[in-house]
Amino acid sequence: MIFEQYELACLSLFSYLIGDETTGRAVVVDPQRDVTQYLEDADRLGVRIERVVETHFHADFLSGHLELAAATGAVISYGTEAVADFPITPLHHLERISLGDVQLEIRHTPGHTPESISIVIWEHATDAEPWGVLTGDTLFIGDVGRPDLLTAVGWTADDLARRLYRSVHDQLMTLPDGTRVFPAHGAGSACGRNLAAAATSTIGEQRTTNYAVQPMTEAQFVEAVTQGQSVAPLYFAFAADTNRRERALLDDDGTTEMLTLDEALEHQTNGAVIIDGRPAELFASGHLHGAVNVGLDGRFAEYAGDVLRPGQHVVLVTEPGREHEARVRLARIGFDNVVGAIAQHDAVLREHPELAEPAARVTATELEEWRRDVDDLQLVDVRNPSEYEAGSLDGAVNLPVPNLLDRLDELDPTRPTIVYCAGGYRSAVAASLLRASGFVTVADVYGGYTAICPTPTS
Repeated sequence: MIFEQYELACLSLFSYLIGDETTGRAVVVDPQRDVTQYLEDADRLGVRIERVVETHFHADFLSGHLELAAATGAVISYGTEAVADFPITPLHHLERISLGDVQLEIRHTPGHTPESISIVIWEHATDAEPWGVLTGDTLFIGDVGRPDLLTAVGWTADDLARRLYRSVHDQLMTLPDGTRVFPAHGAGSACGRNLAAAATSTIGEQRTTNYAVQPMTEAQFVEAVTQGQSVAPLYFAFAADTNRRERALLDDDGTTEMLTLDEALEHQTNGAVIIDGRPAELFASGHLHGAVNVGLDGRFAEYAGDVLRPGQHVVLVTEPGREHEARVRLARIGFDNVVGAIAQHDAVLREHPELAEPAARVTATELEEWRRDVDDLQLVDVRNPSEYEAGSLDGAVNLPVPNLLDRLDELDPTRPTIVYCAGGYRSAVAASLLRASGFVTVADVYGGYTAICPTPTS
């Protein structure tokens, strides 16, 4: 058996290539949109990709099923409840896919979405027990998938959670304890709330350590998995819908056009958003008026998807040589309208200081001075509701980053505003969005709530 696990850390995504070295037949499961690595590995391993299997319609990224099908001629498969604009070869419950001696058994495991499936892997057709299971977003390491209402129109969270309970207990936890578990996501994903950082586990380990599979009634399970979830990123509904449709293919080897200052400003005048991917410290030292800061060294695509509308044109600012990376990372969530990147951005600002502006950032100590001395101060906590409820600053309004673009009218742009998150990344994004939206005086807090209210040590 050939088994390759791929991790895309910035989206907490795992994808897989499974093949049989005797026959050279292979499948790819839940691929990211830029598919070059799968094609290169298939060539290196001497296998041909015959099928792309999607465990469900993903909401957190644009999958590469269309790109792989175009490059290899592979068929695209989902569970039988999936309906899409492109041809699908459906997979039925308990159907077996033979790659040779290696066998894949399909199990319908709805709950995260109605069409969700898991894939049980048999290294040899005659083995008494399976080798592993790809659990998609049904079972994570340390958690289960949240009922995803964005991909399940017409379903309630209660309906999905009840199906998830039966899927987990009747289809996955009935597998032998030694069965290896390979999920579609790891720590940091918004598809669950308690995902562990590990890349793999076993059914037996999850039976012992995963809160969601401990003995409980169906009603208790529904309560456990529908409460306290993070706010879904703004782009999720768009990505979930796009994954059902025919769309343009990504050329992940393509180039990014370099723009002059005049060209960039013309695009901005016509509605393009400048996304500045430099670290918050560099952005604060000077950036073009109206730019929004989403650092490339963080969860760039996810948070860019919170401050952009689908279809908006984008002008990029990056550190030299990272323009292509930024373009591809936006494409991974379906934001394809990158018109170019500003060439020699730092030199442009030196030559045109009248176009540059700084971003205010304050320490925890300085924040206390603002709270004491600044009349009518507006505090904005951009963490998730569960973080806010666990502890927040008196008087702070909770507007999670994914909600901010749609709820700007709940804030007063004329009041001095301080923005904070847990550690400083999200607040830099949010503060820059407020400035770009016309807020007069905005600062964010270095180190976030962690610096403001550090956890006591024993």
